[in-house]
Order: sequence, then structure tokens, then C-alpha cells
Amino acid sequence: MIHPDAHIAPNLFDKPDKAATRAGFGSGVVEAGKADQRVVVLTADLTESTCADAFAKTFPERFVQVGVAEQNLATVAAGMAHAGKIPFATSYAAFNPGRNWEQIRTTIGINNVPVVICGMHAGLMTGPDGATHQALEDIALMRAIPHMTVISPCDAIEAHKATLAAAKLGSPVYLRFGRDNMPTMTTSETPFSVGKANVLWCGEQSQAVIFSTGAITYHALLAARELENEGIAVTVANIHTIKPLDEATVSRLAEEAGAVVTLEDHQVIGGLGGAIAECLARTTPTPMEFLGAQNRFGQSGTPTELYEEYGLDVEHIKAAVKRAIARKSNR
Repeated sequence: MIHPDAHIAPNLFDKPDKAATRAGFGSGVVEAGKADQRVVVLTADLTESTCADAFAKTFPERFVQVGVAEQNLATVAAGMAHAGKIPFATSYAAFNPGRNWEQIRTTIGINNVPVVICGMHAGLMTGPDGATHQALEDIALMRAIPHMTVISPCDAIEAHKATLAAAKLGSPVYLRFGRDNMPTMTTSETPFSVGKANVLWCGEQSQAVIFSTGAITYHALLAARELENEGIAVTVANIHTIKPLDEATVSRLAEEAGAVVTLEDHQVIGGLGGAIAECLARTTPTPMEFLGAQNRFGQSGTPTELYEEYGLDVEHIKAAVKRAIARKSNR
């Protein structure tokens, strides 16, 4: 059942509202800019696609278009942060951090300056754009950088909150956003705190826990509801902050359920699954199933087609839960 403290959208399973997580960034960064004049936005020739256009219209004097030069995007943002600004550097995740990772590491990470790197169009959700534009390695790239916070919001409302929070952290942040409109799961009342997982669904005497990140979390909730109808109780936790990971909650839920499934629109190597496994290996060794891109690049297709092809749809999630439970029972 829906967790009583989660404040899930009331029409979630019927006719959910839909919006892209990048739209939440667009509204959030304007609000952040109104609250703090140090907030500036930079983009690499993708003003509208990154939803930076509203900020550019509201604060034209605080908006910088660097052109198709993602390495410069990172270094200019770092310089502005050194000068006391709070820069949001925006582009597609395939290029930011995909193309400019070394500049992010050297000028932002090593110097520990408060630049917010915004990677839009991340994951298979980019659809027809194909493998070159479907960033499936960005979480792994960014969580490896010391000082870097990594946040992957589940919907547009959470993306808005994450953008506001990132502006106040005072340290490097990577925000990951998707392209397509996806169901809005949360509300303005849903708790959000950097580094704190949110339990969205809690089954009575849960037999497994699904740790999910990003908009694919909606599929986790659909799977949980269907599994409940089959007599299998699960918990769904939204891990919006992958670094720092909420290790206390992750360990507690894994210990209570005894079986774990991780779900992400990203490579299973180095992403959420890796982060959860690293945590549980230290605290609570648990049978695990990893759902995500299995050492494969993306390809062209609709998000629905790609989620099915890469095992991220509801049926694959249910099957993974059953495998994890079976492994627990055979221990």
C-alpha cells in the first residue's frame, strides 16, 4: 500500500498528471534565482531543450550562452563559482558530464566549488535520439568524483525541490533529468531532503524492497501494486540522492525484507545498483537483483519499447522481485 507519510499524488494509478523532470528544473531554477541573486545559468546551445529559457527571459543579465563548447561550460561555471556566484551549468547528460568530465573533475571537483551540473535527456527516455545521446553512464562518472552530490529526481515536482536544494548546498552537485513527460508521483507535501530516501510504498511484512531512482520509479510502484494483488508484499524506496546514499535507511529496509531489487535507467555498473551493493556488502549482505542497462549501449526507439527491451518494464520488475525472494528462501 502507499506509505502514509509519502503524500503520493491521489490520481497516481488512474489518470496521473505528467511532466518531464527537466520542466521541474526550469521552474525551480527561476525560483532559486528570485531567492538569491548569485544564481546564474549557463548552457551550451540548448536553452529550450534544457528548460533554461524561462530563466533566460526572467534574468537575461544572469544567463550565459557559451555555444557548443561543453568544456568551456564547465570551466566558465567554475570561474563564476570562485567569484561568488552559484552557477547552474546545463546541457544534455551525454555532453555534460559526458564530454566535459575532466573539466568538471579538475576545475569543479578538486576545487570543491558550488557548481550545479545539470544533465538533461539522460537515460533511455531520450528514445529516438539513440545511443550517442542516451547517457547511461553519467551517474557512475559523477559519483566517483570526491565532493560531488548526485541527485536523480523521480518526477517534476521533486526536480523542482532538488533544484532549490542544490542552490543552497554550497558544494558541487550533479542533477539528472529526463526528456519525456512521465507521471507525477509526488506532491508539494512529499518530504524531500538531500541524502534522505523516501519510502513510497510499504507492504505488510514486506518480502523484498525495490530501490529505484528517477522517473522509472513509477514502474516500481505499478509493479508493487500488481505484486500485492498476487499476495507478494514489497517496499518501494525512492533513492533520489544516490550520493550521499542514505545508508541507514537502505540497510534497515534490506534487513527487514531480506531481498533487494535495484531499478535504474542507467548502467547497472557504477550506478544505483552499485551504490546499494557497496553499502549492503558492508552492513547487511542481502540477495540482490539489478535492473538497468546490462553492459549495453542504448538504441533508437520509443521509451516504452526501450524499457521493455532493457528489462525495465513492470513485468521484468515483478520477475526480478520473485527471483530475489527465491534466492532468499534458498539461502
